Amino acid sequence: MHVVAVVALDRVVGFDLATACQVFATASLPDGRRAYEVRVCAPPGVTATAFRSECFGIQAHRGLDHVLDADTIVVPGHANFLEEPPPHMLDLLDLLRRAASRGARIVSICTGAFVLASAGLLDGRRATTHWRHAAELARRFPEVTVDPAVLFVDEGQLVTSAGLAAGLDMCLHLVRRDHGAAVAAGTARYVVMPMQRGGGQAQFIAYEDGTPGSPALRTTLDWMERNLDRQLTLEDLARQQSTSVRTLSRRFRALTGTTPLQWLLRARVRRAQQLLETTDLPVERVAELAGLGSSASLRSHLKRVAGTSPQAYRLAFRDAAG
Repeated sequence: MHVVAVVALDRVVGFDLATACQVFATASLPDGRRAYEVRVCAPPGVTATAFRSECFGIQAHRGLDHVLDADTIVVPGHANFLEEPPPHMLDLLDLLRRAASRGARIVSICTGAFVLASAGLLDGRRATTHWRHAAELARRFPEVTVDPAVLFVDEGQLVTSAGLAAGLDMCLHLVRRDHGAAVAAGTARYVVMPMQRGGGQAQFIAYEDGTPGSPALRTTLDWMERNLDRQLTLEDLARQQSTSVRTLSRRFRALTGTTPLQWLLRARVRRAQQLLETTDLPVERVAELAGLGSSASLRSHLKRVAGTSPQAYRLAFRDAAG
């Protein structure tokens, strides 16, 4: 039987831990036999956490050394992923390297990707994590190609998923990979999940406006936000700030990391998302108010930024916004 070892590090994210245990323990073969043996492996005294809540204790029946003979090792996220690693983390990194060298499949959920990256397993590979922490993963581990837009990345022996609920998508994908579509579909029905969600993680990213420290440029950005529905040019923006196009572009990139027109496009897509979430306006009207011109333009830019269509985005987020 395929053995799945789920690692519970101190302050493990309870949702991530339960996701892996639930999906793999639920999967059944056509003859009714369990598809996986699931074991939780942890150092002594492990606690778990839910987002912004108190921790609770976990009593695991196996130590970390029990990951060594597992076929699949799952590393959920944990709240300490940006802190100095405790001694048991160093032991786990060694165990993961040894397991990888013998061919075990190693996967992460959410910020568990930081553990795989710390072990050097993601070097030269594509990976993902929760969109909020993707930039930090890329900064700390420049040898890893971080894709913040997807729900999971399957690199064969190494698989990483985005934040929290994306772990469900990844685990169901692995069930399908191991046992076929029928077993995966039965598991998905049991956990009340679609077999595949569209749009990736990009549609959930909360893009900030990157407010810079310059009061003069802040004034210009506020003016741009108020005039998104106008066809603004670089000359318009430079004139509003009483400077040249060249100076504006230089200051803009230094303080925001992007160009004025790229910032303007992102602001327009952000406005369109807000309108889709909070109004019942026709898509054509949303495109006009956001300064994107037409529904075709809105569809193109929303697909590129959020990986989904206006209709699908509205369906996914309209009720949640209320």
